[in-house]
Formats: sequence, C-alpha cells, structure tokens
Amino acid sequence: MTLKKVKILLDNEVVCRNNSAEISLDKPDPLLIATQHNDETIALICALFAYGNARLIVKFLQSLDFTLLEASDEVIRDELSTHYYRFQNAQDVATLFIALKRLRDMDSIENIFYAGYKKEENVLEGLWTFIDTLKSVMLHKSRGYDFLVGTVPQKQSGMGTYKRYMMYLRWMVRKDALDLGLWSKIDKKDLLMPLDTHTFKVSQRLGLLKRKTYDMKATLELTQRLKKFDLLDPIKYDFALYRLGQEKLQ
Repeated sequence: MTLKKVKILLDNEVVCRNNSAEISLDKPDPLLIATQHNDETIALICALFAYGNARLIVKFLQSLDFTLLEASDEVIRDELSTHYYRFQNAQDVATLFIALKRLRDMDSIENIFYAGYKKEENVLEGLWTFIDTLKSVMLHKSRGYDFLVGTVPQKQSGMGTYKRYMMYLRWMVRKDALDLGLWSKIDKKDLLMPLDTHTFKVSQRLGLLKRKTYDMKATLELTQRLKKFDLLDPIKYDFALYRLGQEKLQ
C-alpha cells in the first residue's frame, strides 16, 4: 500500500473512530473511566494502570475510590490494603495515591510537566521533570512501583516507549470526542506516539515504521512519519492505528 493510500485509510479511520461510542463497556478502554471524572490526576491513574487486558484494566479502575485522593495517608493505606494489579501490590497502589495527593498540594500536573517541556518544547523533558517530582514527594522503592510510575533513563539508547505517559499526554493535550483536552500549555504538535504492540505491528505492516525494535527510537520514527500526514496534530492517528491493530483489521 502506498503512503498516499495509507493516509486516506487513516484519515477515514480518524473520522469514523472519533465518537464516544468507541469508548464503552463493550469496547473497554481506560479512557472510559478517565472521561467519567474529567480530572488530570484521576486520568493519570487510569493511564498508569493501562497495561494488560483492557477489560481487566477497566475492572480494576472501577474498583478504586478516587475520593481517597482527599483522604489521610492512613485512610488511603487502609482502604487500598486489598487492592493490587498485576505487578503492583497494595503498598504500590497506596503509594501512588498518597504521592499524587501530595503533588496536588504542590502544583498541577500540567504545570510540573510544563516546567520541563517549556525549555525546548520537548515532552520527554517534561516527563523527566514530572517523574523526578512525583518520586520526590513520596519515597518508595519497589519493582512494581518503578514499573508503574517509570524511571528517568540514564541514557537514550535502549529507552522504552513510555507508552502510558504518551497516551496520558494525548488525553490531556488533544481535544475531540475521545481526548479530554484538559491542558492548554503543551502544543499537540509536540506530542509523541503512544506506541504499544498493536500500533507497532500495524504501523510496520502499513509501511509507516521500518525499525524492528520496540523502543523510543521507534516512537520517534513513527511520530516523524505521521507528521508528514499532519504536521500540527500527528498523534490524532493514534487511536485509529490502535483499533486497526486490536481488531485485526490491518
């Protein structure tokens, strides 16, 4: 398929998928829970737990009481003492809630991201600033927690895709029938592709991605290719690519 035909396919998919019916209990996605609350902190929790089976993700998120973000540390630990998800035990889950509660007392997530982003309009710099800040407000070290909130890489080579954070930024920065558009300080032209296994494989099949390794270099390569389709909003194609792969349409 030529790139011209790929663009026509994806543009059509973007139009068809850009409706609330794409996010439902029949088509489960963590964005379903995020849209019910319209809150940057709750949306981040939804994004960070967005790995694994979509139905199980939504089921876990539905079990969480987000009013705990206003509770004391002791109440949070007590109420979440039986909550766990895959690599995260109850302590990891409670730590995230406590850290985000403390963060809300300091500043908005948007402002923390923006502090790193604004220097060179680089969302990765914004992400490193955010991860450092999040970890500084609540010291906790475990494999499950590090997987959940991420770590700042020591070097660029071999860096992962940070898919869940890139997806969160899409939710926050873009505004349409799917994405929340709660932020205004970061430009959607600077977003990076939330690359998961579905989008990785379908992008290769469509000739959008040559790289064979699933990493940040692949994310950057695909983002640059999509900028040729839409320079000002390349990540609008994310959900379309994801669904094409998930539903095995391509």
